[in-house]
Amino acid sequence: MFARMTTIMIKPGEIDRAITTFRKSVLPAAKTQRGFRGACLLVDRQGGKGIAVTFWPTEKTASVNENNLYYQAQLIKFLDLFAAPPIRQGFEVRVHDWEPSPSRPGRRASRAKRRVH
Repeated sequence: MFARMTTIMIKPGEIDRAITTFRKSVLPAAKTQRGFRGACLLVDRQGGKGIAVTFWPTEKTASVNENNLYYQAQLIKFLDLFAAPPIRQGFEVRVHDWEPSPSRPGRRASRAKRRVH
C-alpha cells in the first residue's frame, strides 16, 4: 500500500472550515478515484497545521490521480485557507491497524485484521 501525505498550514481561525471542506468535498471526490483505499485528516489547532493522508494500492495508482488533475483540483478547494504552500510526500505503508467504523449505530463492528507487510 502507498500513502500520499499533504501537509498544509492553515490561516488562523480557519481549521474548522478546512475540516468541513475535507469531509464534505475532498472525501467524496477521493472515493470516485480508481484504487482509493481511504483517507484521514490530522489537525493541530494551535499550530494551524493539517496533514491529509490518502491511501492507494501502489505509488503508480496514487500518481495517476495527479496526472488526471484530481489532486490539484482538491488543493484548489483550500487556496483561500492556506497560510503557506502545501508540501506533498509519498510513503510506502508497511504496517497499519485500525478499527473500522460501526456499520450501524448501536452495533459493534468486528475487529479489523492486523496487517503487517
